[in-house]
Amino acid sequence: MTTYGTIPTSSSPGTSTNKEFISRAKERIQSGLCSRQPWKVMFNYHSINFPKKFAEAWTRIRFNVAYFRMNYAMIVLLVLFLSLLWHPISLIVFIVMMAAWLFLYFLRDEPLVIFGRAIDDRLVLGLLAVLTLVFLFLTDATVNILVALLIGVVLVAVHAALRKTDDLFVGEEATGLMTTTGSSS
Repeated sequence: MTTYGTIPTSSSPGTSTNKEFISRAKERIQSGLCSRQPWKVMFNYHSINFPKKFAEAWTRIRFNVAYFRMNYAMIVLLVLFLSLLWHPISLIVFIVMMAAWLFLYFLRDEPLVIFGRAIDDRLVLGLLAVLTLVFLFLTDATVNILVALLIGVVLVAVHAALRKTDDLFVGEEATGLMTTTGSSS
């Protein structure tokens, strides 16, 4: 049987692998961003009020930081990005670190496994935060970075203290920070 003059019906292997890679990346981005809490829930103005006591504010902060962890990380990283717009070298370092954040934290749907051991998300978050800060401090934009981090932490703390936790649902993905030692209603 000859195939001279026929048009192949399937695309070449190189093209299909590129399409598969793009579609897998698109799926990972969508699923990774779905693991964050919805912004409507986070900024529901009906759930904002002042805590009555410092202990209540501290409890809210602990719960909300655990519940909105990915949202808060995005906010702090956005503030840090905006502060580095006038420092091109720092911005390049930040973009490289953002690629690491995307692949190691935001877009991962399975636990990170190194040498056969699963690494906790909180450890990955802390390690990426420390590495990002160390590499950015090496670029000589220390004041901008410290001010941006201070603004980001204040924004997170204020929101976390003011956001009521009554209407938040803690599912199976609850972390150790969300568990309480006392009896819950």
